[in-house]
Amino acid sequence: MKKILAVILSLLLALGCCSIASADALDPEALSELLCGDDSLVDLIEEAQAEGELVVYGCAEEAYVMAAAKHFEELTGIKTSAQRLSTTQVQGKIIEENHNPSADVWFGGTNDPYNETAKDGYLLAYEAVNSKNLIGPAFRDPDGYWYGIYKGILGIMVNTEELARMNLEAPKGWDDLLKEEYKGLIWSSNPNTAGTAKLVINTMVQLKGHDEGIAYLVALDKNIAQYTKSGSGPSKNVGPGECVIGIGFLHDGITQILKGYTNIDLILPEEGTGFEIGSTAIFDGCAHEAAAKLWIEYALSPECVELADDVESFQFLVLTNAEQPKAIEPFGLDPDNVIDYDFADAKENTTKYRDEFLNALGGADDRFKTE
Repeated sequence: MKKILAVILSLLLALGCCSIASADALDPEALSELLCGDDSLVDLIEEAQAEGELVVYGCAEEAYVMAAAKHFEELTGIKTSAQRLSTTQVQGKIIEENHNPSADVWFGGTNDPYNETAKDGYLLAYEAVNSKNLIGPAFRDPDGYWYGIYKGILGIMVNTEELARMNLEAPKGWDDLLKEEYKGLIWSSNPNTAGTAKLVINTMVQLKGHDEGIAYLVALDKNIAQYTKSGSGPSKNVGPGECVIGIGFLHDGITQILKGYTNIDLILPEEGTGFEIGSTAIFDGCAHEAAAKLWIEYALSPECVELADDVESFQFLVLTNAEQPKAIEPFGLDPDNVIDYDFADAKENTTKYRDEFLNALGGADDRFKTE
């Protein structure tokens, strides 16, 4: 069933949403057994199917968001629409809508904006039955405001052909990116729009200390040619050669390599690196609360997360009962080879650190516009 979804994906993307409820949806007993192995979700499923609708804001890659929404609709019979936005765009919309959100659930994207949004009271707590499948307590909010679905490693991607043409060696880590020879060759993402960029800032602060971390980012800015709206923007441009050195998630680099860009090398920075927990959550005040809770249970099941492999999203899955994407095995990445990322500090200070970085650059800059 999951492979068929990949075939019809182009149609879904052309439509821009998923909107026709399936007549072949599972009955509550069968669906509960499929999602959690017993009948504990039957009452929730009946309530969700009575609501009959769900709206998803997705921050994973668009193909994954649409495939997950479509499959949820097929399984449940609940009319499901989805829109792909950056994590910071979603965060801003939810705050602006002030507990009257235009969507019900948030799916995918790095965790720091989730933590900030939860801290500010815009997420709804829910104790998920399927949280039992998580590989550890670090992959959920203690109060149930968000749950992890995947883990992504922050790193560096390079175009080996372009580096060879310029007679340059590849960087080995973060400090190498400050070398004069890389001026104008590096792309990163915009901290005003991309959660990935916020993770970069937090990682540097945690690796180097506050003052040195901000100073590093200011120095790095001198070598950056472009800040992309999306966190995956740099990786998508390394293979074609528009971007010679990209900062982003290494699983996005794997996607590009498997698309045929064998001129890309993946670099795990020698100083250490941060990581994301791709998450899912319910918006406080949502119109379809039961359907939103059922989405969380679905997102914490192999039925959802194993779709990622079919649509070329190769993150490490964080559920004990899910099969890791086969495609990532040859790359030898270790999901545990990361720093002890301080999510509590990020929850309290992500926006502060971003603002300090932008202010240190002199404030307003056309490269950081959101439109």
